[in-house]
Amino acid sequence: MKRLLRTLPIILILIISSSCSSSLQEAERQFSNGQYEEAISNLNSYLFFNVTDVKALHIRARCYEELGEIEKSKSDYERIISIDKEYAHAYGGLAKLLFEQKDYESAETMILRAATLDAEDFDIMYLLGRTMLMNGKFRKAEEFLRLAADLNPDYAQVYYYTGMALAYQGDALGCAASFNSYVSREPNNLVGRYNRGFAYMNAGFIPGALEWAVEDFDAVLKENPNHLEAMARKGLCMASLGDTEGCQLIQTAANKGSAYAKAQLDFCNT
Repeated sequence: MKRLLRTLPIILILIISSSCSSSLQEAERQFSNGQYEEAISNLNSYLFFNVTDVKALHIRARCYEELGEIEKSKSDYERIISIDKEYAHAYGGLAKLLFEQKDYESAETMILRAATLDAEDFDIMYLLGRTMLMNGKFRKAEEFLRLAADLNPDYAQVYYYTGMALAYQGDALGCAASFNSYVSREPNNLVGRYNRGFAYMNAGFIPGALEWAVEDFDAVLKENPNHLEAMARKGLCMASLGDTEGCQLIQTAANKGSAYAKAQLDFCNT
């Protein structure tokens, strides 16, 4: 009888442990399927017995984030850091929340800490590059975004932001090359086509660049004929190439209200 009494607690512990493990796995599945409230319910039960499980806290923080419950998400990330100061993704999670709240300076502090702990994580390096871009640190932004591209070469957006960083540095050719990489991965993205055209336009000293710019602006206008900035810039490129139709496009864009087109009217009157 005494032996049985000693065995029962062990069996109960094993049952509870097994139940908790399956609860965590189910929460992971629910999170992956977008069932955030259900996942939180499972995680709450799991964390009642496993209060320091940082993985469970991380999943719950992400669930709260997806549901827009930012303070609860932030609280879970801070709880993780209090348990494990080396948990890179807790700093990264806080940085993302701060970035989305447009607190870019605080976001930079957090994401730099995350990067020192895990420099091989794409999400961390990508957010670090974007944060540097928002803080006007364009060379650093380029550096970290290129590292992110090395980690995940197929992620189109990383080339978009690299192009922006290069544009702010005045590197028109590098900017065009980066937007070219972006458009090659998302050929139907009009924002990418427009920005690549803009980059080519600024690299007009390179043979063929203005013609490539016209092609991109034309592609944008085919999808959106009322894109006045694309119309004005296409017109300026064409006029620079000696095509008189370019000035007509600039005039049309100006008549429709484009401030940029109005500023270029003198170009056609010289």
